[in-house]
Amino acid sequence: MTPSAPTLRVEGLTKRYGARTALDAVSLTLERASFAVLLGPNGAGKSTLFQLLTGLFVPDAGAIEVAGHSMRDAATRALRHIGVVFQQMSLDLDLSVRANLRFHADLHGLPRAIAAARIAERCAAAGLGNDLERSVRELSGGNRRKVELVRALLHEPALLLMDEPTVGLDPKSRRDLHATVRADVTARGTAVLWATHLVEEAAPADRVLVLHKGKLLADGEPGAVTHALGGDTLEEAFLRATATATAPRPDTIKENAT
Repeated sequence: MTPSAPTLRVEGLTKRYGARTALDAVSLTLERASFAVLLGPNGAGKSTLFQLLTGLFVPDAGAIEVAGHSMRDAATRALRHIGVVFQQMSLDLDLSVRANLRFHADLHGLPRAIAAARIAERCAAAGLGNDLERSVRELSGGNRRKVELVRALLHEPALLLMDEPTVGLDPKSRRDLHATVRADVTARGTAVLWATHLVEEAAPADRVLVLHKGKLLADGEPGAVTHALGGDTLEEAFLRATATATAPRPDTIKENAT
């Protein structure tokens, strides 16, 4: 990681699909040891942003830097610093937990001894220590998500992207997943961008970024965002802001939040 560089820098990111603008000049910066929630209704552009951040698609305009490395000019270096939990499960159901994790470790070039130690340690911490030889198909939805999170953190990325990670999970599994991610922020200084449409997942965040119709409406601490968007609660403010046909300018929201 480049010294003094933010973990993530996004400048003027724009993506269009024909006549539709999915992202409209989005800019944001994430520093080390930060837990940020990207809050937006379905269709806001959250998944498009994640597809651009992970190199699955190329933006029409703008720039992305991860740990000081340009996604355009040094994508391989940038991607080394990213861990991802996608909205749709991406584990091999017929492989064991250990085999899924070992495959990921091999892709990142982790030495087998280091990989084995991290797999054992992280699975034990996640309550999966007795499940290493079980096929993923045998696990509950919550435990499958835990395996995906362990996988995303095996190579100790600087940036962790969580794309609607709690879809289909029960309240305890949601709480456990959130606590595990928080622990990694504290222990290693990971920067987290957690995408969701659930306001309750945004309330405990260090920072909330509200995305609507491809535009960033607000960016700040939950209380500041609530005040700037005009509501007594974050939920009320979010619903009011995303119900409007015309999005307010991001610079105005940021000025009002200070």
